[in-house]
Amino acid sequence: MFWNKDKLFCDINPACYAISEQKEKIRRHIKDFISKDTIARVHSDKRLPVLVNEQSSHLIKRGKGIDIRLQENKAVNIRLACQKLNGIVIHPGEVFSFWQTVGKTTRRKGYKDGRVIIGDKLRPGIGGGLCNLSNTIHRLILHSPLTVTEFHSHSDALAPDEGKRVPFSSGTSVSYNYIDYRFRNDTKQDFQLVLWCDEEELHGELRCLNELPERYELSEEGHHFAKEGDKYYRISKIYKNIIDKSTGEIKEKKLVLDNHSEVMFDYDLIPKEAITV
Repeated sequence: MFWNKDKLFCDINPACYAISEQKEKIRRHIKDFISKDTIARVHSDKRLPVLVNEQSSHLIKRGKGIDIRLQENKAVNIRLACQKLNGIVIHPGEVFSFWQTVGKTTRRKGYKDGRVIIGDKLRPGIGGGLCNLSNTIHRLILHSPLTVTEFHSHSDALAPDEGKRVPFSSGTSVSYNYIDYRFRNDTKQDFQLVLWCDEEELHGELRCLNELPERYELSEEGHHFAKEGDKYYRISKIYKNIIDKSTGEIKEKKLVLDNHSEVMFDYDLIPKEAITV
């Protein structure tokens, strides 16, 4: 048997993937141990007075080719993680870490098999679906002056759009503990994440103590689908606009994602008018 030298060790077989993953987890533990970052730990049942932004997303997606069991399990996983995240306060200078707040997802804690991405393929995995939650948090943070310090992306085309296209409707990847989502509070006031679920929706709010002088919007340019070889991709550029509340003028426009995402759903569900040659 010949080994392709261009092939990554983790891609040889599942055992090699598990070894590589464990190595990365150990590396993260060491990095966190020697880090000088102050991780946000304090939770409060009392909501801070100023609403900075609010977001919501469907807990369960339904449609052609979607495994409803994994979707229902995802909802269970998100509800459990929200219990750990809800009310966390990020003081000035502190760093929020998704995994240091949520902790390891295990069956003993009640987590179930949800949808995860391994090797560019959707598969069942314990605690799967929490990317839906991390992405909702990321959208909240993009609508604020907080500084994203760690972000990992996966496909922004996991499922067909439901209604009007929402920039960054998905695409924020997390995997315990080495693929984390983190942001830092570089302002002079406290911020707070408030997260909860009802029957069908995940809801999130970002709150703070005092009114902010700017508001923040996401905009998308050049959105389309294109075929490359035998695969389709969603392509666009997503920007963060910082707008002065007093004048309504855009003070700054930042590129936050040069989007080139492999379509992970049935190609027949791609809107024909959105495909360019």
